[in-house]
Amino acid sequence: MSNHLTQVNFITPVQERIFEVEEKMRVQTDGHNPELGAALQHLLSSGGKRIRPAVALLTGGMFGADPEKLVTLGAAIELLHTATLVHDDLIDGALLRRGIATLNSQWTPAATVLTGDFIFARAAKLAAETNSVPVMRMFAITLATIVNGELTQLFASRGIANQEGYYQRIYAKTASMFELATAASTMLSPKDDGVVEEMRSFGYNIGMAFQIVDDVLDFTAEQATLGKPVASDLRQGLITLPALFYLDGHPDDPEMQSILRGHFFSDERMDRLVNAIRSSGSIQKSMDVAQEYIDFGLETLQKQPDCPERTALDELARYIVNRNI
Repeated sequence: MSNHLTQVNFITPVQERIFEVEEKMRVQTDGHNPELGAALQHLLSSGGKRIRPAVALLTGGMFGADPEKLVTLGAAIELLHTATLVHDDLIDGALLRRGIATLNSQWTPAATVLTGDFIFARAAKLAAETNSVPVMRMFAITLATIVNGELTQLFASRGIANQEGYYQRIYAKTASMFELATAASTMLSPKDDGVVEEMRSFGYNIGMAFQIVDDVLDFTAEQATLGKPVASDLRQGLITLPALFYLDGHPDDPEMQSILRGHFFSDERMDRLVNAIRSSGSIQKSMDVAQEYIDFGLETLQKQPDCPERTALDELARYIVNRNI
């Protein structure tokens, strides 16, 4: 568990359960190839916010779901997230994540892909251990959504600049998994389909905000904090919301036009563009959009039972738009 998060209030009601989630994740390689165990330990040692399992644990706790099933679901969701990161880093050629060497920087592409596949499989096994067909169905749909989004990004998204495509991409990449955390945990409780849909909406909104803030931090945080180059998406031709807003106001910017044409240039020109985006109003506009998503989510959350878990989810939603990294 990352030390800074142990100080965040929303974690407190589920802190011990988060440790159980992490332990359940760790034992998933027992009895399998020792290299898989070493790889999973390496991936888990890089920390991670564990926000997705926290969302699942708090949501299910709010509605009286079985705590053990919630731990299993939380581990399934975080393993799903971990597997997507393994494949993402390989696809992007990333050598660092959170300042720690990625798996693909140390292993062959084949070994990296197979490790990701194994983690996906163990995540699916854990989802099945909830003994809920609706949860298993939603897990499978979410996995397909994530992979379809990655394929779309590979084949179509580089150099494409429109907000509709951007929102579709971040839904597939991030918000779909937050939806899984909120809706699946509600499915494990005695609540009806109406409440499941309300919590799915909450997950969608905080997930969209989470990714927008990540994309803002990609421009505003320092490289040492990010653990990867600043504006790493833009350097790969992937145009996120701050760059989209900047393009709206500066359609003739030569560096932006070069990226749109698929032409890349010196670090010096890239740094000029990054600084121009930082000093424009695009960062604040992006944060305003993220705040709107959070406000929509909180509006839905207020309909749910008043309890410590709801208070923690409220704090978690507000944390998403107030974090530094």
